[in-house]
Amino acid sequence: MLYELFHQHFNLLNYITFRTGLALATAVTILLVFGQPVIDWMRVKQGRGQPIRKLGPETHLAKQGTPTMGGAMILAAVTIGTLLWADLKNQYVWIVMFVMIGFGLIGFIDDYRKVKKQKEDGLSSKARLIGEFIIALIACYFIAKYQNAGHGTPPDIGNSIAVPFFKNVLFNLGWFTLVFGMIVIVGFGNAVNFTDGLDGLAIMPVMIASATFGLIIYMVGNYKFSEYLQLHYIEHLGEVTVIMGAVLGAGLGFLWWNAPPAQIFMGDTGSLSLGGTLGVVAVASKHEFVLAIVGFVFVMELLSVVAQVTSFKLTGKRVLLMAPLHHHFEKLHWKEPTIVIRFWIMATIFALIGLATLKLR
Repeated sequence: MLYELFHQHFNLLNYITFRTGLALATAVTILLVFGQPVIDWMRVKQGRGQPIRKLGPETHLAKQGTPTMGGAMILAAVTIGTLLWADLKNQYVWIVMFVMIGFGLIGFIDDYRKVKKQKEDGLSSKARLIGEFIIALIACYFIAKYQNAGHGTPPDIGNSIAVPFFKNVLFNLGWFTLVFGMIVIVGFGNAVNFTDGLDGLAIMPVMIASATFGLIIYMVGNYKFSEYLQLHYIEHLGEVTVIMGAVLGAGLGFLWWNAPPAQIFMGDTGSLSLGGTLGVVAVASKHEFVLAIVGFVFVMELLSVVAQVTSFKLTGKRVLLMAPLHHHFEKLHWKEPTIVIRFWIMATIFALIGLATLKLR
């Protein structure tokens, strides 16, 4: 919005890096200034807050009454930061925002039902997944259509996937690329959702992954950098860096209120939307496998749930004391801050490994 009005008069606004910084500053300012009034309002409206899992760790019972749906604050800050500073003529911007808001709405409905009924179950798993897959399908279709129309190189990159560590290697999967992209977006949305179980646990790895992918897509969308690093250049994708800056800023602002002991939870509204956003950015940039490395903390959490459920159904035995993985460590009597900080450290290490794949080709 402001970019459209003033970029011809202020040359700095023509630089994606400068506008990314402005989006970051805008988002973090919104959360810091309006965070407390919104939290107070949500506490009054929600009453008992998010229902606490009865079979979960006993230490969580003290969190009863903490309001949820803090993800709505994050979405608002990211949306405002993006609308103000991004080039709104860029199709990738709207595709990413579509997934973020779409997943956020699904999460919001789920959170609302939990709070209203004071039960752990919100939307059914089937309804959630159907909605997520529909949103992901629409996003993947338009990404492929846009890239195959010549807004990306090499030709047909919209139907292809790239592999880390190999330069100029693309596998054309045809229509199956849509299926693969849908799985990445939905899978990562739910992976972040499973990770969001302790104060500050999910938001920091999301910030780390967002910063990492902000750098990746900036280089992928810049012809000179992509040529130097032997990455697949994708025209116009660099503008999405502004959204990643807004996500990072909103994450910083939200962490101010979500740091232990949390004054508000992000809920499914935040975790689903942020995970879906990272997923669609990875699909658009053809760095889906790099996302699995950068966000391996989320992958571990998702796999721990899959392993637990599969083992119990097949053998009647559990492989973990409790799933997702962070609850297993709680059952081993690790302190919550210890688990959170160690997960942050792992997220940083995996992000550095993911960045290393850009050069090791």
